[in-house]
Amino acid sequence: MAPVRIAFSIDSLKLGGAERVLLRWAGWCRDAGWDVVVITRQSPDRDVYPLPPGVRRCLEPSLPAAFERLGWLAFPLRVYQLRSLLRRERCQLAVGVTTLPAVKLLLACYGLPIRCVVSERNYPPAKPPLLPWRWLRRLTYPWADLNLVQTQITGFWLREHCGVRRQLLLPNPVAWPLPDREPSIDPNLWLAPGVPLLLGVGTKAKQKGFDRFMPVFSALAQELPSLHLALLGLSQGSYQGLDQQVWLRDKLGQDPGLQQRLLLPGMVGTMAAWYSRATIFVLPSRFEGFPNVLLEAMAAGCACVASDCLTGPAELIDHDVNGVLMPKDATCEDWIVAIKELLQDRSRCKALGQEATKVRERFSPERLRHDFLEALRPLSHG
Repeated sequence: MAPVRIAFSIDSLKLGGAERVLLRWAGWCRDAGWDVVVITRQSPDRDVYPLPPGVRRCLEPSLPAAFERLGWLAFPLRVYQLRSLLRRERCQLAVGVTTLPAVKLLLACYGLPIRCVVSERNYPPAKPPLLPWRWLRRLTYPWADLNLVQTQITGFWLREHCGVRRQLLLPNPVAWPLPDREPSIDPNLWLAPGVPLLLGVGTKAKQKGFDRFMPVFSALAQELPSLHLALLGLSQGSYQGLDQQVWLRDKLGQDPGLQQRLLLPGMVGTMAAWYSRATIFVLPSRFEGFPNVLLEAMAAGCACVASDCLTGPAELIDHDVNGVLMPKDATCEDWIVAIKELLQDRSRCKALGQEATKVRERFSPERLRHDFLEALRPLSHG
């Protein structure tokens, strides 16, 4: 019997949680004996993550230069090219990850004998796409044979606003132990031994709320002269028109001593070492889908303090049992008090971190792999 042919579609394999989860799913399908291809629009020179062994890579054909300049108006041609690629690959099943690739995939597969699965990666109202994409999402999402949702509230929103009925609640699997990759950046080269460290991780500073954490760190650093803050994942240079590192340093103020204690190493491949080095992990996000970095930090045994934004952290943290959840309306002073209390009570830090490691079992890849494959197998047979 020929193996199931499945395609995963996403814009790129840049740094991010959606990209990591897609590759984990692709690896699960490969382990099940399926023929797996990952399709991206962006070229491999933007890749951060390697493909799992045995998984093929396809690039959507680029448009002629004249059509590229049309921007959104060239979208129908992109749909046609993706449709042609899927037909050449003779795919039986296709999975679109994040809103735009999912919409494009559903349109490309319309009328073809390909079963489609889509997955939102953020709570939709928190990061709404442009109006045409919202219309297309409302039109196309009910066509999907299955919607993979990370949280119940996202599933409810999709039912109410997009008419989505066929759903599977599938949180992200925890990666433990965390593998190292390049770039290898040793926290011990950035910090003196024993120095307390607040750690945040993310590629999007505004979504992660790093800007509103600057006055929190500033106030804590005045009282604790050795305290450092490391924010990992923020690349140098422009991101959507903003140099995030410069922006955050401006928010922190001009004190040179304080600036030296804000560490911005950029992309880091040795995350396990940084989690191990952290005194407290902080996630002051404005919104989340299902925060991989919080899941990883908890698996690593960090004492975690996270904002109780509408989705994500509350799925992971039981307040004051395995972490600290800050109310959505918490003030800067509330954050200062909560973190200062933890810094002064190392036994409580240790207890929260030990309890946090139970996410390794709760979100184990083995358990979620079973749910994922069992949901896809009936679709793969038509």
